[in-house]
Amino acid sequence: MGKDETMTATDGNEKLIADDAVDGVQADNDPRPLSQVFKDLSLSAKAPVSFTELEEAFTDRSFAALLTFFAILNLLPLPPGTGIVTGIPLVLVSVQMVMGRESVWLPSFLRSKSISPERFKQVSDKVVPWLQWLERFIKPRNWPFGRKQGDRWLGAFTTILGMSVVLPMPLSNWLPALATAIVGIALCERDGRLLFAGLTIGIVSIGIVAGFAFVAASVITYAASFWPF
Repeated sequence: MGKDETMTATDGNEKLIADDAVDGVQADNDPRPLSQVFKDLSLSAKAPVSFTELEEAFTDRSFAALLTFFAILNLLPLPPGTGIVTGIPLVLVSVQMVMGRESVWLPSFLRSKSISPERFKQVSDKVVPWLQWLERFIKPRNWPFGRKQGDRWLGAFTTILGMSVVLPMPLSNWLPALATAIVGIALCERDGRLLFAGLTIGIVSIGIVAGFAFVAASVITYAASFWPF
């Protein structure tokens, strides 16, 4: 075999190896940005979208993407007290991150829950432009952890944020939900700078919620001191 033929064969083998590698990545990692996943789901939704379908659509990003999705639900204008319901999935997903599970498990009563196509489109129309704007600035950079490292620590942090969302206090769920959404997006894209921003907002929100809880407890204790029985 001549030199040119040898080089051609080598190039061909390298191309096959590269193609196989790309195929392997695409099989396990959805290359679409999170905003596009929401948009595609919205466009293709002809029937109610279940949480199971959302989990499948987010593929290997299910933990981070579901964190983002459930957090965004809490950023939308919903009736008072809804945070008790919409915050529970945040806690469930976060606790499973702490446990080191490979995939998300949702109880049957949540897996069977669905969102009407019209409602999902309304949510998507509000969320997608915000995500698209944010995705212009985020990219994989300065990530302080390995591929799976750090998920448990972040899960512990978002568990606290999720519990803050669940607390039935006025205006207590918006800031923790925002922090959780930012941490979820940062985890999806492995953007360390965005993660730092999410952690900072999260710490501030936890402090505010703790302050509200302390004031509420003090007021209740003070009022109880006048109770005649």
